[in-house]
Amino acid sequence: MQTVLSIAVDALAYGMVLFVISIGLSVTMGLMRVVNLAHGAFAMIGGYFASYAARDLGLGYGPAILIAIIGTVIIAIPVERFLYRRIYGAPELTQVLMTIGITFCVIGITNYAFGPTLKTVPLPPALQGSVDLGFRTIATHRIFAIACGLAVAGGLWFLIERTSFGIRIRAAVDNAPMTAALGVRTEVVYAVSFAVAIALAAFGGVIGAELLPLEPYYALRYMVTFLVVVSVGGAGSIGGALIACLLLGTIDTTARYLAPEYGEFFFYLAVILIVTLFPRGLAGRLK
Repeated sequence: MQTVLSIAVDALAYGMVLFVISIGLSVTMGLMRVVNLAHGAFAMIGGYFASYAARDLGLGYGPAILIAIIGTVIIAIPVERFLYRRIYGAPELTQVLMTIGITFCVIGITNYAFGPTLKTVPLPPALQGSVDLGFRTIATHRIFAIACGLAVAGGLWFLIERTSFGIRIRAAVDNAPMTAALGVRTEVVYAVSFAVAIALAAFGGVIGAELLPLEPYYALRYMVTFLVVVSVGGAGSIGGALIACLLLGTIDTTARYLAPEYGEFFFYLAVILIVTLFPRGLAGRLK
């Protein structure tokens, strides 16, 4: 019973961290039709910002998260303006080459500037302990990660379903040329959506540092994982991404507990089966 509870909590926390990071990629792929393989690089940048702010500057966990999000978005804005806009609507191979190139540039700069060692984001005392349920203790940070994932899911649903900006996003997804013809500045919608996606990636990189360790090859190490979540969930689908993260997180965590010698075999076996049964993902549009 203890093992089952441990697997359940770790799987939920891991799945929620994947969701917070990957949902931005899902939205940008669903909206802008860009295969952004550099998405993990922005999550890594956010984590490094937070690590520097918390460890070297001595700031608290909350300010470190804010610095990570703001700093990463500031870096992403010119990248979107001068690089990504040139590949909107381009062939997928062009997008892949561009974004992989950005990924390796970020890896090289990070390795040169900070070295190859792991970076940590010190947790505040409130998140270092555990919660006693009487029959089981749960790490407070795991609960925090789960709560953050639920908050992000709810916030994105409200943004897309209950705001005027969400209406513009859904209109651009359905028919971008007609939306532009009606007077909606789609380039602004794209830029804001990209900034939101990058902010979520940075946020996920910080809260997930305990589960996805920060090091220069982080962007490359988890590139396929983030892309798999989008493929399984369906590009542009919030619900699909959430289900995919929870499902794949449970499979991966269970396999690591019960059959660690198989590595990621069961994770990718599940991916193959799901994609075979649902070639367009568990859901396929922004909703």
